[in-house]
Amino acid sequence: MSKKKFLPALLLMVLSIGGASAQTVKSADSLIAESAIARGNRSFAKADYEAALREYGRVPRGDRESFAQALYNMGVCHYELWHTDVAIDLYRQALEVQHGNYPRASYALGVALEDQGRRGEAKAAYKQSIVMSKDTYALAHYRLGLLISMEGDYEAAAASFRKAIGRAGEHLPASHNNLGVMLARQGRLSEAGREFEVALRQSGGAFEDAAHNLKLCRSLLTTSTTARTQEFKITDAVPAAYR
Repeated sequence: MSKKKFLPALLLMVLSIGGASAQTVKSADSLIAESAIARGNRSFAKADYEAALREYGRVPRGDRESFAQALYNMGVCHYELWHTDVAIDLYRQALEVQHGNYPRASYALGVALEDQGRRGEAKAAYKQSIVMSKDTYALAHYRLGLLISMEGDYEAAAASFRKAIGRAGEHLPASHNNLGVMLARQGRLSEAGREFEVALRQSGGAFEDAAHNLKLCRSLLTTSTTARTQEFKITDAVPAAYR
């Protein structure tokens, strides 16, 4: 079975039993939860999603934070098993437990909704991730930029890619490339070229879309025409090498 195209990173929560202060007494639910999540994470790392699901399913409801975490992790497992409807339901359950304040779950929900072609709902999920993370969830800005670019609003899409660039991460080369495409489609070729150069430099020169775009950009600057700007290649997902 092939992996999902946009795997949301699993938020590992391996709590250290020995790390609590002497004044802290953990509840039985907390001890059960941290043990189950640790076992589930180990199974997930081995791509044994069924085993991981069994472990996450042992997390008690009494520990709210851990229970929300388990629901999210179960959603990721089902997503990897291509059970997208189930994953969506679990992400929404995790969000409900956390009263909507779970940026990673909102992002994962958006990814799964995109898989089903539900772009309007996906945009809302990414926006929720951005709001609840206080504008810091870079991948949500990145995916939102892609959706906006499909609507032809290149200025707004560029703003989203700039927000993504404002946060460090493996998304940076793709974000610079896509910002360059948005600038090029607005006729701002000199600025676009600089973004493609950054994308290539950050990827060690191994980014075919950015290399293609930089070559095309230089050609257009030489011929003083923007008629071919639709030939620029926007990167739909963070390349595997950058994850």
